[in-house]
Amino acid sequence: METRAAVTPPRPDRALATEAVHAGREDLAGLGVHAVPLDLSTTYPSSDSRGEAARLDAFATTGARLDGPPVYGRLDNPTTARFETALARLEGTEAAVAFASGMAALTACLLARSADGLRHVVAVRPLYGCSDHLLTAGLLGTEVTWTDPAGIEDAMRPDTGLVVVETPANPTLAEVDLRAIAHSCGTVPLLADNTFATPVLQRPAESGARVVLHSATKYLGGHGDVLGGVVACDEEFARRLRHVRFATGGVLHPLAGYLLLRGLSTLPVRVRAASATAAVLAARLADDPRVTAVHYPRIGGAMIAFDVAGDPHAVIGGVRLITPAVSLGSVDSLIQHPASISHRIVGADDRRRGGVGDRLLRLSVGLEDVEDLWQDLDGALAASVAPELPARAAAPAG
Repeated sequence: METRAAVTPPRPDRALATEAVHAGREDLAGLGVHAVPLDLSTTYPSSDSRGEAARLDAFATTGARLDGPPVYGRLDNPTTARFETALARLEGTEAAVAFASGMAALTACLLARSADGLRHVVAVRPLYGCSDHLLTAGLLGTEVTWTDPAGIEDAMRPDTGLVVVETPANPTLAEVDLRAIAHSCGTVPLLADNTFATPVLQRPAESGARVVLHSATKYLGGHGDVLGGVVACDEEFARRLRHVRFATGGVLHPLAGYLLLRGLSTLPVRVRAASATAAVLAARLADDPRVTAVHYPRIGGAMIAFDVAGDPHAVIGGVRLITPAVSLGSVDSLIQHPASISHRIVGADDRRRGGVGDRLLRLSVGLEDVEDLWQDLDGALAASVAPELPARAAAPAG
């Protein structure tokens, strides 16, 4: 039986790419293995019931991870713990806590603050559509005040438990100044959704965010075959999250933890390669008369949002290489119409105020050749173009 991997501190002398490959795996040679073990156990035998009782009492009191062998899969799992260790190292935080999905992770953050009577949230639009809905609908008893970055300080109340931002934002790729927002937050924790950027492009904790959220389903997994969420944070907040995870059962399956840890090892290579392709496509779209606006972050990345002059639904129906589907961050390129799918759950007026117009498309650029992707986009745009706009030939390489 494998016990939980020891948490090792970050190595400031190591590059991100090196940490991505080695973090969470330092003990493998001592175990006599090269690949990460996959522990699928739901329970673990122990004949020392007094000792188990003492360990469970310690967890109930502090929320700290259990020393020694695991007890039950809802408390902890050695494979998932390796992923948590690695992600914390990449984000530069003391700890990370993994969940069954990104929404389970956000739910746990809200519940952890609500348990202290801090049910009010200040949030900046746009956010991922389901995050927006979770806050607006008050499903967890939370109350939200929507504001722009300049209004955060004025929106604070005595019962404010979190400030929530996403940068670059889903789906418009709008960016905010995390350091300035963290200053406006004062002692209230800033939660930054870092799903689009990943720690390859930015580490929000370095700018003052106490809580860093990921839908691990996206770039961290990177292959469109695993659901997961994770929160990188300080150990104090992690202990509250572990309590919530144990009580609510929103645990990450060990196989998902295994796949996510494997995904991290290629994260820098994938993000940088896809970002280089996305920058080329964004430039071509910006010069295309069939496109009225292109949204591409200053920090770069593999996501592009663009407004079309013609019918956006014709673009969705016209792609052949790019997959018309929700989600993002996979090795293959995906395109979707946010107003119809990912942000449909957000009210139309709120969508528009957040910059999510009816002609906006969101493109997640994968690892395909840039010319093949452009040829596909060019053909789809030609199918969507208004009669008065001429179709444009594919741009030359470069």
